[in-house]
Amino acid sequence: MSLPREGTGVYHSLRGEKMLSEFLMEKVGSKELRAIGEKVFEGKRLSSKDAVYLFYRSDLTYVASLAEHVNRKRNGLFAYFVVNRQINPTNICIYQCNFCSFGVTKSDPKAYEMSLQEVLKKVEETHRMGGKEVHIVGGIPPHWKYEDYINLVREIKKAFPHVVVKAWTAIEIHHMSKISGKSYEDILLELKSVGLSAIPGGGAEIFSERVRGIIAPYKAKAEEYLEVHRTAHRLGIPTNATMLYGHIESYEERVEHMERLRSLQDETGGFQVFIPLAYWPEGNRLGGKRTSSVDDLKTIAIARLFLDNFDHIKAYWVTLGERVAQIALNMGADDVDGTIQEEKIVHAAGTSSAMGHTKEKLIKLIRGAGKIPVERDTFYRPVAIYP
Repeated sequence: MSLPREGTGVYHSLRGEKMLSEFLMEKVGSKELRAIGEKVFEGKRLSSKDAVYLFYRSDLTYVASLAEHVNRKRNGLFAYFVVNRQINPTNICIYQCNFCSFGVTKSDPKAYEMSLQEVLKKVEETHRMGGKEVHIVGGIPPHWKYEDYINLVREIKKAFPHVVVKAWTAIEIHHMSKISGKSYEDILLELKSVGLSAIPGGGAEIFSERVRGIIAPYKAKAEEYLEVHRTAHRLGIPTNATMLYGHIESYEERVEHMERLRSLQDETGGFQVFIPLAYWPEGNRLGGKRTSSVDDLKTIAIARLFLDNFDHIKAYWVTLGERVAQIALNMGADDVDGTIQEEKIVHAAGTSSAMGHTKEKLIKLIRGAGKIPVERDTFYRPVAIYP
């Protein structure tokens, strides 16, 4: 299915664009902000310096207007969701990152580990409700062997050949390399051969070496995360990209993170979507405070402006909450993720959003933002449009 022309950038009139640019330029007093706005309307790439300046000096209305201008030229009035299920097979994890409230040791009373049959039952439930995707990510247990990761994908795909398996972050693939001695390429080729279709973006956190050394000192380094994605792109496996923000990082470090993703996207074109993940502080050693809604929305808007080679920016309703995610659809975002059904990782850190949503709920949320809901598959191909 292809999207109709209505609501797309084709209907973004030159007269309307000129009126918007003149209005914004009149309202802004800073010559630096005015220069950034002119770059946006001229289709020029923003520099890292521009993005940092927007974080520090722009108000939300200005940066959100610019971001939504860019989004509507690219995606029109369409906003995406997927009927999917997230499965977290275990919360047992060797890394015990300071920012994480999900991972525990094997001896912890909260530790759990799903059997293969339990996983397959959840996939069956997803398939029965018309789900197009299973998203698998969890802890990294010390007792799992390389074959356990491969076998889980193989058995899901064998039982449900029409379900897309999006599984194992770059962190898990790096771990698989460590315990098997295999290269990223060999691992990804084997995963692809047993049914893996895409890789989620989790584990990126913040690429800053300073911050990573504090919040996730034992996890794969930024270079290793990026190399896994680079290799996947070379092998024709699309991936997502994330950024965990709102803890101890600076605005400069957020922009540095996005710049490294933009650079790799220039090189490979293999990223499908960028997902800013708001940090939740409950139940972990790092602590701190929850980011403000203004910071959430501003981060999404600046991501839309800076990541000019990404087609999609996601307002992940699990970390943002449904209301802020809805608002973000008019501030540069064009995707809200999916039905999910049973998200455990962010809920362990204190989010009050639902564990999952029905398709009807997501359609209503998107319509409430004045956008046209598009049910998509993993690869952003339209499945159904709800005008």
